[in-house]
Amino acid sequence: MNRLFAALLFASGLAIPALSPAAEQPIVIKFSHVAASDNPKGQAADKFKQLAEERTKGRVKVEVYPNSQLYKDKEELEALILGSVQMLAPVTSKFGPVGLKEFEALDLPYMFTSEEALHRVTRGPIGKSLLKKLEAKGLIGLAFWDNGFRVMSANSRLYKPEDMKGLKMRINSSKVNSAIMRSVGALPQTLAFSEVYQALQTGVVDGTDGPISNLYTQKHYEVQKFVTDTRHTFSGYCVVVNKKFWEGLPNDIRTILEGAMKDASEYNDQVADKDALAAFAAIKASGKTEVHIPTAAEKAAWIKAMRPVQDEMASRVGPEIIDAIRKEVAKVPSK
Repeated sequence: MNRLFAALLFASGLAIPALSPAAEQPIVIKFSHVAASDNPKGQAADKFKQLAEERTKGRVKVEVYPNSQLYKDKEELEALILGSVQMLAPVTSKFGPVGLKEFEALDLPYMFTSEEALHRVTRGPIGKSLLKKLEAKGLIGLAFWDNGFRVMSANSRLYKPEDMKGLKMRINSSKVNSAIMRSVGALPQTLAFSEVYQALQTGVVDGTDGPISNLYTQKHYEVQKFVTDTRHTFSGYCVVVNKKFWEGLPNDIRTILEGAMKDASEYNDQVADKDALAAFAAIKASGKTEVHIPTAAEKAAWIKAMRPVQDEMASRVGPEIIDAIRKEVAKVPSK
């Protein structure tokens, strides 16, 4: 403001208008994931966005990109490490190919007897030690999110392990998941999650495995006639953020975001349980897919066929972490 003009305003008794600084730009967090918005992971990501923006009073803006809008399976982790995106929630097996093979222990078949046993591992010292290992890769692990246990689906009945023989089964890129399929005579086919529906529809693959909520929200059940609730392995994610970005945040902002992530993780638990039940009911009601719950004898056959993969993969993921998980799971009473 011109000094003479200011002096005249002062002499006349008029107020001098303040020059407002440029509005502070919000900190943008791009949160990319491959699932649908109505999947438990998608809902938890949206809850984190809501809580983060409300609690920071707009100082943080979270942009959520579901359904592989930004990156496909193999691309997203590289993008996070490079800083092109700030936050992801990939399946735990994604960390094996970048040198963190211990994470693949969480994918081993019939490792966990219940959600309680799973949480004893992921939310206890073992889970914390796994998250700590991410720092060497330029990442910070914030939480493990659940999506229940996996089912098998195909266009033929899968009542017993022998029914899988010769089927081309879609898997994500995982040595453990490949070994699981081979243990029952299936032919593992690695495909990006975004490509699964078309591959099932056109017969490129005969079936797939995954949490029931994915089977429903991705409409895979529309092109799969049979589903068996094998509960053969845990389906979960690890929420990770770029380390340089996270450590560069103001301390007060980072503390608020940690609280928002904690609450979003608790919300994930709630919707994962609810959505699994709703997905089973909706798929049954559709009439498109037969849902089979294995008998005790059938379940024992699946366990007998697949459990040897635990020892087969020990040299890859590390016998120490397998033993540690087994000891923790053994402390949880069987239901």
